[in-house]
Amino acid sequence: MERTVPHAVPLGQIEVFQALQRLHMTIFSQSVSPCGKFLAAGNNYGQIAIFSLSAALSSEAKEESKKPVVTFQAHDGPVYCMVSTDRHLLSAGDGEVKAWLWAEILKKGCKELWRRQPPYRTSLEVPEINALLLVPKENSLILAGGDCQLHTMDLETGTFTRALRGHTDYIHCLALRERSPEVLSGGEDGTVRLWDLRSAQEVQTIEVYKHEECSRPHNGRWIGCLATDSDWMVCGGGPALTLWHLRSSTPTTVFPMRAPQKHVTFYQDLILSAGQGRCVNQWQLSGELKAQVPGSSPGLLSLSLNQQPAAPECKVLTAAGNSCRVDVFTNLGYRAFSLSF
Repeated sequence: MERTVPHAVPLGQIEVFQALQRLHMTIFSQSVSPCGKFLAAGNNYGQIAIFSLSAALSSEAKEESKKPVVTFQAHDGPVYCMVSTDRHLLSAGDGEVKAWLWAEILKKGCKELWRRQPPYRTSLEVPEINALLLVPKENSLILAGGDCQLHTMDLETGTFTRALRGHTDYIHCLALRERSPEVLSGGEDGTVRLWDLRSAQEVQTIEVYKHEECSRPHNGRWIGCLATDSDWMVCGGGPALTLWHLRSSTPTTVFPMRAPQKHVTFYQDLILSAGQGRCVNQWQLSGELKAQVPGSSPGLLSLSLNQQPAAPECKVLTAAGNSCRVDVFTNLGYRAFSLSF
């Protein structure tokens, strides 16, 4: 397992260095492999660790099964986001996105396949990329982050085809409306914007913080997470976590959660959210808190649902954030165990 340590340092000091790294680690991103049996996790040191979910979930699992099968240095700075195609792991950090072949990663040959940088306004600009979103029908990838734009990249040619402009501050999150070629983006400016990918135009803007029932000025106006399901959207951050009807731009349910939420997703007839605090929150659509399931990290930044049909035995929820651990929930009721860098 590769780690970045100073050259010619005594073994004892290396162990101390690695222990300090783990102590101050933040896991920003996760992505499940196409086969559903492996999980990639990216941290604030630019490392990506690959865990074997199938080995960790086995009845014969040992403590070693919960450690990475491989760890490699992917970026110079934090790995803020990752997604997987049917062959590639795509990761992004400061200013660029990289591709890795899953088949090569699992052979422990971790050489990047390619890297791309969006066309920024100046050559000196290196904004962080906070969100990646696959658009399967277009075979494209959307990137968004510190330059306040959504960049669309053709995955076949590797070229950037358009930039969507409208946000006035950096973008935190993206979500795809699968039934129509539309993308939602949420940012530091307190807006959620809906974009039509056919016309490359912004078609709707929701200024969440201006709605009294959602507004929490003491937390700020930033939108840190969003998810969509047909005509419905849930978003949160500085404003309260809220369920919206998109067609009418109407907030229908405000969830009674004081702590800012950093990740949200629809799951069956529930909404799952996480943020400040140890718990994964399970909400009814009516706003009732069904359960709070504690994890091992003091704050959570990323939830991942493994629903790959190729590996039903690895169907789990994983949660990660302000620690070196990834919590594994084999059902939504309790944390089964933790993976660890």
